[in-house]
Amino acid sequence: MPEPNQKPNGKSEPPRRTLTEIIVGPARNVRDPGIFHSISLIAFLAWVGLGSDGLSSSCYGPEEAFLALGPHQYMAIFLAMLTALTVFVISASYSQTIDLFPTGGGGYLVASKLLGPYAGVVSGCALVIDYVLTISVSIASGADAIFSFLPVSILWLKFWVCIAVVILMVGMNLRGVKESVISLLPIFIAFVIMHLWLVGFALASRAFEFPTIIHGAIVETRRNFDALGFIAMAAIFFRAYSMGGGTYTGIEAVSNGLPILREPRTVTGKRTMLYMAFSLAFIAGGILIGYLLENVGPEHGKTLNAVMFDHIAAHWTLGGINVGVPIITFTLITEGALLFVAAQTGFIDGPRVLATMATDRWLPRRFANLSGRLVTQDGVIAMAGAAILILAGTRARVGILVILYAINVFVTFTLSQLGMSVHWWTSRKSEPRWKRKLAVNGVGCIFTFAILMLTLVLKFYEGGWVTVAITGALILVCYLVRRQYLRVTRALSRLEVEITPKLYAAEHRQAPERNPDAPTAVMLVEGFNGLGLATLLSLTELFSEEFRNIVFASVGEVDSAQMKGPEEVRALEERVAGDLEEYSRFASDLGLHPEIRSAIGPDVVLELRRLCVDIAHEFSHVVFFAGKLVFADHPTSFFYRFLHNHTSVELQNWLQLYGLSLVILPIRVGGEPLDLPEAPPVRASA
Repeated sequence: MPEPNQKPNGKSEPPRRTLTEIIVGPARNVRDPGIFHSISLIAFLAWVGLGSDGLSSSCYGPEEAFLALGPHQYMAIFLAMLTALTVFVISASYSQTIDLFPTGGGGYLVASKLLGPYAGVVSGCALVIDYVLTISVSIASGADAIFSFLPVSILWLKFWVCIAVVILMVGMNLRGVKESVISLLPIFIAFVIMHLWLVGFALASRAFEFPTIIHGAIVETRRNFDALGFIAMAAIFFRAYSMGGGTYTGIEAVSNGLPILREPRTVTGKRTMLYMAFSLAFIAGGILIGYLLENVGPEHGKTLNAVMFDHIAAHWTLGGINVGVPIITFTLITEGALLFVAAQTGFIDGPRVLATMATDRWLPRRFANLSGRLVTQDGVIAMAGAAILILAGTRARVGILVILYAINVFVTFTLSQLGMSVHWWTSRKSEPRWKRKLAVNGVGCIFTFAILMLTLVLKFYEGGWVTVAITGALILVCYLVRRQYLRVTRALSRLEVEITPKLYAAEHRQAPERNPDAPTAVMLVEGFNGLGLATLLSLTELFSEEFRNIVFASVGEVDSAQMKGPEEVRALEERVAGDLEEYSRFASDLGLHPEIRSAIGPDVVLELRRLCVDIAHEFSHVVFFAGKLVFADHPTSFFYRFLHNHTSVELQNWLQLYGLSLVILPIRVGGEPLDLPEAPPVRASA
């Protein structure tokens, strides 16, 4: 069998690049210790990749809150203060989460570990839907901002531009998280600079008016308290507060994205959280105060940000030339572009949540698989597909999308803060600073729960029920998936209990010496479990005295759970080798000369192909074997086939191209033994 990339004359040629490698880049080596450093993000880049969602919400969150005040705009000063306070409270709460979960503590993990798996799956499903809506809302809002500068006659193209942007971002993220973040860096920096400049100028130029404005706001508030009553005023204020709830949706992303941050992760994560908290609090709070200072009101065809910037800079000149209008135009363009960038948060953290839930068997295992670029490829594609469906269902109308948005994230916020609060209470005897930590997470829980209830009540009948229904449907799917995986796990455990005594009871024979020219069985296994043991026993019973050598081959799959550092990769290698040694001891007792071959990588099929080629070169007469679990009481359904990989079938088809055989041995579990009919007598031919 020729080696890959080898000509018939024995000379090698440069490896050919596939179309996939050209688009997304060549595969990365998981054994390279430096790979973790090269693909991780420093705090500044993490702020760009994970903080863009929060900062982009300043394009619509403060506006929704300010408009909800109606004629009571004087309360914007208090609303800005509460908005900034909420940002810092939630950020401080999640900084403690980073300390407690240094390898990644998103809402799913926190709720699962501290409140139980059922609370965890609710939190995880809510977070996944929220990230899908983050992508949808961000891209639709960005398209609205961009098309506001274009002729109305081409407005019909907006939906298709949204779809094109989703597809473009899929391609960027399949190349790698760091590559996608760096490519979006100029947009993020331009947005931050322009908004800090204009908002800062609005606040600084009118700073002398602050005492008068605050005094006037207090006077107006007292007067309306007397006229309307406390309950009515509180309802107006907190309704506006909840309508701006989208402002806080990106804060959780840092604790969930810790695995992609540069070591030491806790330090990098806290620094990123600090950048995000100060920038978001200043810009969102500053915009609210700016609306009040500039006496901003709704204008047809313009956002409140556009109106405010027009009031601030429209008459700026430099050398007699008006520079205000170009500055305003550029700032608004950065807003539209940053909304596209904000979708990156959904593409970074959404697949990571899917991968973590898949590792815990709530979702199909394929969502935890990595591509050659060490990206959770199926997760990226799933998030994009779901976002396209949402965009198609709403025709990319931001008004509808915003109603669906900002409910689920507060479900995750509340469960996460509740879990942390419970943890500090139960650890009060061993944690000397438990009171301070409980206070931080307790206050965070109160804030997030209040926003959740307000948002749910106000948005439920306007369309928020759709989000609740979609999330409920995903939770149901998770339960069905987990039930199937638990069924397989129980079957493997039963097999191990049944087969192990039979192997020990089998006649022990002396293992022969190694002979590469003798018939050799190659058994492909996935870990040390009942299926592998049953396959070994079945092989020796069906092909007694047929083989002299047996080679156990296995590939340790490097998924998102192992891509946290070189220690996890080395531990995986050692675990795979240890499992194969267990098989070897049984095979030796059965009178076979055992050997092991192992590899690790993100693509199991590709690594198994390489192992099979090497083994076929080493041994003259080989037959490959793999086991397949068959449930006697349930036929194999599409659902079953989707949840489980088909490595053996793929490998069987590939080996046939080289004239090699792979025998798939069915291992039947459950049901009664089958009574096979007797074979009909064979008639001699005339």
